[in-house]
Amino acid sequence: MRTASLIAALVAGIALARPGMDIKKLIADAQLQIRQIGGGGPSTELIGDLIELRERELTATGAAIRDILITEASGQDVDTFYDDSELAPKGSEECESDDCCIWKYIADDLAKQMVGTAGRCNSVARGAIRLGFHDAAAWSKSTGGTGADGSIIIANECKTRSDNKGLEEICDMTATWFAKYKKFGISMADLIQLSANVATVSCPLGPRVRTFIGRKDSSTPATKNLLPDPSDSSAKLFKLFGEKSFTPAGLVALLGAHSTSQQRFVDPSRADSPQDSTPGTWDIAFYQQTLNPNAPPAVFKFQSDIHVSLDPETNEVWRMFAAGPRGQAVWNQAYASEYVRMSLLGVNNINDLTECTKVLPPFRPAFEQPDQDILDKVMGSVINSDLVKQALEKGDKIPPAALSNP
Repeated sequence: MRTASLIAALVAGIALARPGMDIKKLIADAQLQIRQIGGGGPSTELIGDLIELRERELTATGAAIRDILITEASGQDVDTFYDDSELAPKGSEECESDDCCIWKYIADDLAKQMVGTAGRCNSVARGAIRLGFHDAAAWSKSTGGTGADGSIIIANECKTRSDNKGLEEICDMTATWFAKYKKFGISMADLIQLSANVATVSCPLGPRVRTFIGRKDSSTPATKNLLPDPSDSSAKLFKLFGEKSFTPAGLVALLGAHSTSQQRFVDPSRADSPQDSTPGTWDIAFYQQTLNPNAPPAVFKFQSDIHVSLDPETNEVWRMFAAGPRGQAVWNQAYASEYVRMSLLGVNNINDLTECTKVLPPFRPAFEQPDQDILDKVMGSVINSDLVKQALEKGDKIPPAALSNP
């Protein structure tokens, strides 16, 4: 399927699934469908302090998170927003008394830096998403670890751990954002996870993941060997993520974040190669093209993704996410639920958190590539043009001159 046709199908599927269906209804339908997926089904294990708390001890937020974790509630929210006319001035007593107020200013600030002139999300967004994963995933049930506590930056692990290679720039940017806003009492841990969710919804078609704040920072270095490797076998990944409370199907949903990715270090000779033919767009081309041995030549595939896509335990759910407009809706729903879980690994005060999803940018259910013809052409061969690489990195339109400047 041509990229243009794929995007058109996705837009139709999300915005106009069938006459009279709205996005909220589509999400509700997808929520029901994810409970029926293979690969062990969605992850439903309780984590953190929710494991021991009784029903009567749960706060409203604790109960809401529990319901997301057990798939009784959606992990995304497309219609809860701040009323800007009632947003208190930054630094005012009114803003200080509202736990989400300062995060609205932060989210707006970050969102402006995450989308380029083509409307695609850029390297800042991609880095923020990866940073959210790497801070949170340094935890397991058997070893413990740090989890989503900001230690990846506070303990300087961006520059001292090889598995964080490539995160140096976004870590520096996040540290700069933190320096700007720390006087308002925010935590680095919350900033990292909010940034990841702002980035996700800033990508066209990306889900608006429910967002919670109130995590505690730590300077304790993360336990080593808890992050995946691009060459890992499916069995190794299932075990690794199972230790983090994810089912194989949950892992498949999370891997879809590679849809917006450009690899730089797995194969330096192909630095900045995208992992599907629509980089900067949160669509299911990644699932389709990972399965396709005749994917566009510009697409770079991680061997670990190929392993999981073909494994009998996860092939069915992988194909479900790859299956056109409905697959997009189900994947968005599954990803949102699984990422709420990811963002809370190692967090032991979940019951005390505050939901601030309303500060996020709006969901972008429709998108048309403004440089579609050029994008199709550059995906037809391995990308060597610096002009193309720079445009994709920035989320900008690819200049026509890129076709004649290798």
